[in-house]
Amino acid sequence: MSAHINLKEGTHFAKYVLMPGDPLRAKFIAENFLDNAELITDVRNMYGYTGTYKGIEVSVMGSGMGIPSIGIYSYELFKFYDVEAIIRVGSAGSYVEGLNLYDLFLVDRAYSESNYPFIQSGDEEEYQYPDKELTEYMRNINKNMKIGCVHSSDVFYHEEPNYYEKIQKRHGCECVEMESVALFHNAKILNKKAATILTISDSLVKSEQTSAKERETCFDEMIKVSLESIYLMNKDKNKC
Repeated sequence: MSAHINLKEGTHFAKYVLMPGDPLRAKFIAENFLDNAELITDVRNMYGYTGTYKGIEVSVMGSGMGIPSIGIYSYELFKFYDVEAIIRVGSAGSYVEGLNLYDLFLVDRAYSESNYPFIQSGDEEEYQYPDKELTEYMRNINKNMKIGCVHSSDVFYHEEPNYYEKIQKRHGCECVEMESVALFHNAKILNKKAATILTISDSLVKSEQTSAKERETCFDEMIKVSLESIYLMNKDKNKC
């Protein structure tokens, strides 16, 4: 038991966890992609489930929005529930012309103005990185995915016009979300694995966007990539 997760008696988290921001997306994933999924935690309606995918145990749990929220949940999962790897499956806004609605984006590094890494552990690195092995498994499943740098922003509504252009030029960020920096940092300091795959849900360049319902239920491909990567990684480890 931890401060923000009420694991139900007789249940547990799998070693591998998919983590969308929206708890309703976690519910959708559990009901549509996992076999025998069971609700195991629901504090503050932040739903978590454990089920199986092709015989491999997998959990899925919402993270909420923003670096502080995923910072809490991912830390507790890694530290107190023996979770070995978390894959963030989220939505992102495009900063560049070449990323269109529903494109998949695999993160190879994350930049943020947030001081979360420094306050948490004194980390002053400019970028936080996902686990290379897990990211490579995901990359091999869908070689058409774009891969690059994401901006993990602390702020959704900027008063400065075209703020995103400054971030894109200075740090090479191709899209924006609000969670990966904390997830990657927590995995690093706790010697765990983390990765992020995103679906482009809107474009700051083209002023396009998807609806809330589409974000909840229409991002199937990144879920399939994530689950297949877990399955193949387990299969390969069992060969050794």
